[in-house]
Amino acid sequence: MIDEYIAYLRDVRRYSPRTQTLYRDALEGFALWAGDTLASLGMTNLIPSRIREYEASLIEKGLKPRTVHLHMSALSGYCNYLIKQGKLKSNPVRGVKRPKMEKRLPEYYTEKSMDDYLKETAHAAGEEELKILQSLKPGDKLASELYNRRLRRLIISLLYATGIRRAELIGLQRQSVDRGRQTLRVKGKGDKMREIPLIPSILEEISLYLQAANSMTGVSKPDSPLLTTEKGKPLYPEFVDRAVKTELDGYGISGRKSPHVLRHSLATALLDEGADLNAIKEMLGHSSLAATEVYTHNSIERLKAQYMNAHPRAKNEETHD
Repeated sequence: MIDEYIAYLRDVRRYSPRTQTLYRDALEGFALWAGDTLASLGMTNLIPSRIREYEASLIEKGLKPRTVHLHMSALSGYCNYLIKQGKLKSNPVRGVKRPKMEKRLPEYYTEKSMDDYLKETAHAAGEEELKILQSLKPGDKLASELYNRRLRRLIISLLYATGIRRAELIGLQRQSVDRGRQTLRVKGKGDKMREIPLIPSILEEISLYLQAANSMTGVSKPDSPLLTTEKGKPLYPEFVDRAVKTELDGYGISGRKSPHVLRHSLATALLDEGADLNAIKEMLGHSSLAATEVYTHNSIERLKAQYMNAHPRAKNEETHD
């Protein structure tokens, strides 16, 4: 049944490969704890009392509340699936109280740090290095170095300029870019399509990158992946993660280095500049406004810090404490 459920998440719900893996691991963890076979996950253990015991065992192991919530969500989703299949009458997970989670503000990079990075790496995206690359043979060590540097820079530029998810970046095709309309067509969660505006400098960087890719790989069909390795292969999640870490580590940007933090950084910057919350929601591909509103907390926290540092009464009160 677990295999059938994961296939349902993949084919019907269109969950990302990462989410599929997380849910499978959570369900198999419960099956092993309960002594069930991985294939069946018998109904005798899908009752509130057993699920409470399992949740308690996860907490005793020292798992963070967020991880416990993930396990409970996987079980709840599986039970809902069994209800649809007529194999379960009600969802036993709904009656189980979950541990309280601390609210985490989204991490983000400052506009200055990203502006500094983009200025310092502009040469890697420019025409001069492209001419050098095109004068070399594919497979040449310098050609490989120049191509990968250009690719890493474009990965950062696209993630920061558009706020797209890692999986969405990997799924982009050459025909996703509409130069005439200056937009990027993105397939998001649940195969929902959305269009994101592209500024001229990003369009130019994409154009120069594609010229470099044509020299290295010879792949140029419209339905080819927009971004590829130097051998013309599609990117994969670990490649993107490594590229982001390599680039941002190399330029001294502090904090966790990940594609998702770049997404948070764009959302926070747009909000700070007065962009409409609904417009940010559409750009990020959020299904509800609640998911976008979390970025307002970053702005409020910064405003509070500035208030405490600048307001005379706030400073006086700190002095009297």
